[in-house]
Amino acid sequence: MKALITGVSGFAGSHLAEYLLSRGDVEVFGTYRSPNRPAFLDGLSEQIRLVPCELTDAEAVLQLIRQIRPDLVFHLAAQSFVPTSLRSPADTLVNNLVSQLNVLEAIRQTDTDCKIQIACSSEEYGMVFPDEIPIKESNPLRPLNPYAVSKIAQDFLGYQYYQSYGLKIVRTRAFHHTGPRRGECYVTSNFAKQIAMIEQGLQPPRVYVGNLQAIRDFTDVRDIVRAYWLALALGTPGEVYNISSGTSVTIEEMLQTLLSVANIHVDIHVDPTRLRPSDVDIVLGDSTAFRAQTGWAPEISFRQSMEDLLNYWRDVISRGKIAGGEQP
Repeated sequence: MKALITGVSGFAGSHLAEYLLSRGDVEVFGTYRSPNRPAFLDGLSEQIRLVPCELTDAEAVLQLIRQIRPDLVFHLAAQSFVPTSLRSPADTLVNNLVSQLNVLEAIRQTDTDCKIQIACSSEEYGMVFPDEIPIKESNPLRPLNPYAVSKIAQDFLGYQYYQSYGLKIVRTRAFHHTGPRRGECYVTSNFAKQIAMIEQGLQPPRVYVGNLQAIRDFTDVRDIVRAYWLALALGTPGEVYNISSGTSVTIEEMLQTLLSVANIHVDIHVDPTRLRPSDVDIVLGDSTAFRAQTGWAPEISFRQSMEDLLNYWRDVISRGKIAGGEQP
């Protein structure tokens, strides 16, 4: 069985590649945007077929699909950082929508018989009112940023291609996920990196934060990618499914969990530049439909996710990959 992961160099993409390889029955292909090939792919390069491909180039994508003829397509590639979408809305919209359009068109034009998972997002729900918690798939979509708008477009484009052309598309709306290798621009990883820097004397004992009162539903990325597999193995084409832990913590509780693992004392300093122009007080997902369809449930505790994430940053820093404020 051939599986194609678009955006294999991303956070979820790399974990999905590892999961598929662990099954032992899947030949894994993955696209990345040249020359941005993260170092952590080096360990996978002999086990998967890495293919540089600019997904906004329709001809390049057509050739990719024609050559591989995948049985499974996991479309994860996207510009997924909300602040970047606020700074560059046009780039985010064009990149995310055109890339997916090219993938679907290539599959349609080559008549490739495959199942397709489209990684959508809980950001699509946007403004959620207190009486709408926990959030179901039927909840109104009220996006609050260009990234959310782009994911709604991807979501609905997937539905349209299922209805119009019969493509076997399953859409998944994953809620917040975290774990080892999470990009440091995301809050859990940013805090973990700061704590690891403090532990090793590379940063004063002060953690810079934004809104600590926001409430979020976190799932470990390794549980998320297992859900992506089940979405194609057992999900119904044409459907959309929430993927979430069904539990929530405040950002402050998340920070305290990290600090309890680190066992250090720090000062907490609110940085106004870390506050978003619009934010939702609480995000809590209802994944009942997906669990009933597939039998999926999270297996990794939130504390374990935080400990593994902190250990990831400890390892990155101790091996000298970063110093001071440099990127890994």
